[in-house]
This record gives sequence, C-alpha cells and structure tokens, in this order.
Amino acid sequence: MSTNTSPQRIAVIGTGYVGLTTGASLAHFGFDVACCDIDERKVSMLQQGIIPIVEDGLSEMVADGQASGRLTFHLGSIESVSSADVVFLCVPTPQDDDGSADLTYVKLAATEIGPHLRPGAVVVNKSTVPVGSFHLVGEALARADVDVVSNPEFLREGSAVHDCLHPDRVVIGAENPDAAAKVAALYESLDTQIILTDPASAETIKYAANGFLAMKISFINSVAAMCEQVGADVAAVVAGIGSDGRIGPQFLNPGPGWGGSCFPKDSRALVSIARERGYDFSLMRGVIDINEQQYERMVSKITRSTGRFAHDRLDGVIVAALGLTFKAGTDDLRESPSVRILRDLERRGATIQAYDPTTVGDLDEIQRARLSGFDVRSSVLDAVSGADVVAVLTEWPEFSEIDLPKMVEVMRGNNVVDCRNLLEPTVVKAAGLTYDGVGRS
Repeated sequence: MSTNTSPQRIAVIGTGYVGLTTGASLAHFGFDVACCDIDERKVSMLQQGIIPIVEDGLSEMVADGQASGRLTFHLGSIESVSSADVVFLCVPTPQDDDGSADLTYVKLAATEIGPHLRPGAVVVNKSTVPVGSFHLVGEALARADVDVVSNPEFLREGSAVHDCLHPDRVVIGAENPDAAAKVAALYESLDTQIILTDPASAETIKYAANGFLAMKISFINSVAAMCEQVGADVAAVVAGIGSDGRIGPQFLNPGPGWGGSCFPKDSRALVSIARERGYDFSLMRGVIDINEQQYERMVSKITRSTGRFAHDRLDGVIVAALGLTFKAGTDDLRESPSVRILRDLERRGATIQAYDPTTVGDLDEIQRARLSGFDVRSSVLDAVSGADVVAVLTEWPEFSEIDLPKMVEVMRGNNVVDCRNLLEPTVVKAAGLTYDGVGRS
C-alpha cells in the first residue's frame, strides 16, 4: 500500500482506556495525534504527563509522544477534528439493564463533530458497539462527504501497549475501499494481518471474540468443579487439553470467574443482539450463568473453610482478601469477581480486610465508592493480621511470594482459599495452613 494514502493528522475522541492507548500508539507510529476529552481534570493531568490508569508501558509511550510533539491533549474536540484526516471515536458504551449497549455517548460525539469535519475525513468507530452502529454513526454525522469505518479494539488490560504494538490482527470494516485503505495505512508498519471486511462483520468479530474467550474460561471453571468431585487435578487436565493445537492453553486458567470492562458487557450484548434479531443465543446465556455460579462457588469455599455451611451467616469472621482488581496488571475494579465475592461475604456478616497493589495510599473517588465498607490495608501482612481465612482473589505475582511462616504468626485462623491457584498447595500445607484451590485434588 502506498504511503501516499497515509493520513498525517489524527484526532481521538475520549481518553479512557481505549482512547489513551490508541492515541499514544498512533503517535508512536509517527502520526500527529490530538487526544480530546470533556473531563477538564483528566485533560489537565494528561497534559502534565500524569497517567490516570495502571497499564504497563503506557506512561513511557505517552511521555515519548509528548516529548516528540506528536501527542497532545485537548479539552473539547472541535478544533482538533477540524484539521484531522482521521477521527477515532473511543467513547464509553455502557450497558443498559437489558444487556444492550447504550450508544448515547457515541451519538452525542458524532453529532457534535459532524459539522466540523474536513471533507473526505474518515470517522473510525473504535468503541465496542452493536452490529449496525456503523449506520447510526453515519446518520449522526450527517455528512455525505465523510466515511465511517469500523476498527474494533482487541486490547487486554495489563497488556494493552503490547497488543497495540504486536496485534494478532487488525480488523477494518468499511463500505468505501478508499476509506478502508486510509485506515489500513495507519497500521502498515506493523507485522500483522489486516482483515478487510464489511462494517457489520467487523462489529460482530469484536463481540464474537470476547464471547468465545469468556466461554473458554467458563468451560475450564466447570471442568475444575468436576475435578473436585471426581478427585482429578485441574492443572493436569489443563496441561493435557491445552497441548492440543486445536484448543491451545490460553484462557484455560480456572479462577473466581471472569469480569472487567469487556467480557461481562460484551457477553450480555451478544445475547441481547441475537434476541433482537429473533435468535436465542442459549450457549452464551449458559456461559454467563456458569460465571454467576462460579462466584457462588468461591463464596461457598471461603465460607466452608471457616467451618460453616455454604449459606451460613459469617458474623465475627474476618476474611483477608488478597487482590481487588478483576485481574493483575490493571487497577480496573469494574465487574471485578473479587469485589463481587467479597460483597456477598460482607452481606453475610463477614469483616473484609483487603490488600491490592493498586489501592495503596489515598483512594480516588471511584475506588472509594467501589470499595466502600472494606478495610483496605497497606500490605499483605497487614491484611491477613487477625484473619480467619485468607482468600487469594487476584493473580498478582507478589502473592505467590508471601512469607507463609509470618502469615501464620499474625493470622487468627489457618485457612487459605486460593481462588487463582497461585500458591503451591504442598508449601502452604507445610507452613501449617489448610489449602483449598480451584479444581485441585
């Protein structure tokens, strides 16, 4: 593809997780990128080089972009989009009560920028949106001389920078081949396959990919439950089935259930989109139901470790929670299995002492709201002090290096429930503690 088709100026609307990472990556590729947001505080922080999210390598890439002058941050978008060749929409698409995506922010952004776009500009929908949103954005823009392209993101929190620089594929959905070529040119420096398709297929690919991965996790969590009943070890089972090239080892780690900003929302959206078109996506509904059951299984494990029955009250019980974020490598608490499980234990009367590497120090407003009622501690030993049971809920590497003898000294009880299979059972037992993992014999 000729570099003559390559745009030079890019505007990114929204500086959340997707927008900030996308903008910094495009600046890294050599383009002039203006990242825009309506949150004055966030824009001010970014202009000072302060990154509001935890993401490996992102601070360095933003700093490099700012130092080179290729990456700038702006309050409001009108000035930036008026000179941009390509505009990325990276705004939130929260979930409605029925599982469908709320496109309010997408429509508002498109309506606002429509009159100010350059003739021939391309608007790229990077937000995760229902199938058919390509047309909705076009109608909101109200510009016959502007093309809309779907370019879904496939970023893993904690590995987003790596995923931007080394993607498995780039998916581009467009009706106009010239618009598709202009967006494809943004990625021509990458050694990856570029999949050109129609907008509806591109939008479906995003949902289907996340739905499939969620299904894989629910499957192995169900297998883990079966292993506990038949006396098998899920670690051996995973090694056996993961070595099959048709299956692969990825996303076969049993745990407390899947969460975060994507899998829950996208799985429910798949069911909702199918239902609206007259198809009952029963497989996906089953995947979601299994995930709900997994939360309940972890609550029961923790409850039973204290000598209570699965649905007993837990008044007077202190649970030490190691890990609060939905996965390691991020500070994202959205739809966190850890928080969901702990809330259930709290409702039964348990006291929650929690530690997570991302919640040390003063909590921001969002963290305070999501962790309200928990006693958030500053270290592992502080969290486990006086606890009846320790629950490992997030796979932070530092938890695998816990000083078990010291932990025994400060605990009131001697129970460990390893919801991530992060610890070595024999080592835990040798320290004088009981051990219960997920699917471990």
